[in-house]
Amino acid sequence: MRTLRRTLRLRTARTALPVLAAVALLALFGGALAPQDPLAQDTAQLLHAPGGAHLLGTDYLGRDVLSRLLAGTGDSVAGAVEAVVAAMLLGIVPGIASLWLGRVFEWVSLRAVDALMTLPFTLFAIAAVGVFGNGLHQAMLALGVLLSPLFFRVTRAAALGFTQAQYVQAAELMGASRRWILRTHLWSKILPTVAVTTAHALATALLTVTSLTFLGVGVQPPAPTWGGMLASDLGFLAQQPWAPILPATLIMLTVGALNLLADAVRDAGAAGTEPARARAAAAPAPAGRPHRAAPTEQPAPKEQADAALPA
Repeated sequence: MRTLRRTLRLRTARTALPVLAAVALLALFGGALAPQDPLAQDTAQLLHAPGGAHLLGTDYLGRDVLSRLLAGTGDSVAGAVEAVVAAMLLGIVPGIASLWLGRVFEWVSLRAVDALMTLPFTLFAIAAVGVFGNGLHQAMLALGVLLSPLFFRVTRAAALGFTQAQYVQAAELMGASRRWILRTHLWSKILPTVAVTTAHALATALLTVTSLTFLGVGVQPPAPTWGGMLASDLGFLAQQPWAPILPATLIMLTVGALNLLADAVRDAGAAGTEPARARAAAAPAPAGRPHRAAPTEQPAPKEQADAALPA
């Protein structure tokens, strides 16, 4: 909670959160807010300029661009969230478990993570879609598998330093269960690190989802998505050179806001550790242990004799 309060005080967080809140509302209610049917075609209004009944114009099939942008936000954002949730489940739990389940599990999990990190996102997702069918859930599950090593390594590295702390070892010696130690001592300390990683992973997943839908992978047409609209608009630049700017702006704003939020959480976590270190340095010494002054350099006997000789 302290990290959250410090995050909300930062200007970058106050800039990013309204943008992300607006995108979340569009993802939830974009289809209901669409002024027209995003799938309805009107051959009499092909590539129509903005104005009148179509505030952002129409595409090459006469469909309302504004309605497709609003309706396409849900699939684009939901795909990124689904991939990150799958990555968290596949990465955080094994990352923490690798510290306590013995050397065999640790070695196997580390080798599996190293193998997954060598696979490219887009090619692996296309292969998974080719095997399991062209659907958004199949592509996002494949993307979540490839993002899980990021959460595994970050969680393991964050928890590793705390598992070796004296208060954790003391709790283990007193018979505390590992679940109690994780809930009481570890999770609250590694949560800010996981939050930063989650924000960065959401930005990466959104870009990857957009790339896949740009290629026609994951979502069946004519379902609207940001990447699919961007791909279709690029084919009609001569008639509507401004059309790709609309989905590209939404993508850039969302990804930029996620990166700003990740930076704000990281800065808030770093700011929280500095006062603690300052208080520890300024704390008085325990009774019976006065502070020792730093030893001053004393000249050697030969140097004192040489200094006493007249010039």
